[in-house]
Amino acid sequence: MRDGYRRRLETLHTELIRMGALCEEAIASAAKGLLDELPEYRERAVKLESEIDAYEREIEALCVKLLFREQPVAGDLRQITSAHKIITDMERIGDQAADIAEISAFMAGSSVKSDIHIADMAKAAIKMLSESVDSFVTGDLEKARGVIESDDIVDDLFSKIKGELIGSIANNPLLGEDCLDLLMIAKYLERIGDHAVNIAEWVVYSITGERKGSA
Repeated sequence: MRDGYRRRLETLHTELIRMGALCEEAIASAAKGLLDELPEYRERAVKLESEIDAYEREIEALCVKLLFREQPVAGDLRQITSAHKIITDMERIGDQAADIAEISAFMAGSSVKSDIHIADMAKAAIKMLSESVDSFVTGDLEKARGVIESDDIVDDLFSKIKGELIGSIANNPLLGEDCLDLLMIAKYLERIGDHAVNIAEWVVYSITGERKGSA
C-alpha cells in the first residue's frame, strides 16, 4: 500500500514538472510571437492554454485522491495541499501567456516593441517559474526563497518598460495604442512573476509549515 502511495506522490511531481514546462513554453512562445512576429508561435501559446487546463484538472484529481484515500499527515499533507494550490497559479500563467499572444496579434509591424525590455522581462519571468517548480520537486528551500527575492527583478523591469513607453508616446503620440498594448503585455508578465512567487511561497510552506503572502 505504501509503495503505491509513494508512486502516486512521484506521479504528482512528474505531472507538476510537465505542467510547469508547458507554462514555460507558453510564455516563451507568446514572447517570440510578439517580438519575431511569428503567428505560429502565437497560435501555439493559445493552444497550450487548453493543455495546461487539462493538466490542472488531472493533477487536482490526483491531489484529491491522495488526500482522501491516503489521509497523509505532516510533511506529505503540506506537500499535497501545496501542489493543489500551485496548479491554480500555473493555470493562471497559461491564461496570461495566451492573453499576451492574443494582444501581440494586433502589433504586427510595430517598431516600439524592439525598443523596450519585453524580452528581458519574459526571460526573467520564465526563470522564476522554472526555479519555483524545481524547488517544489526537489524540496529546495533556498531556491524557493531565491525566487521570492528575484521578484524585484521583474518589478524593476516593469517600471523600466513603463518609463520607456511613456518616452515613446512623448516622442510620437501616434504610437499611443501600441504602447498601451505593450504596457498590458508587461503587466501580464509582472503577474506571471507574482504567480511564480506564490508557487515559491507554497514551496516554503510545504517544507517549513510557514506561509506568508497571499494564497
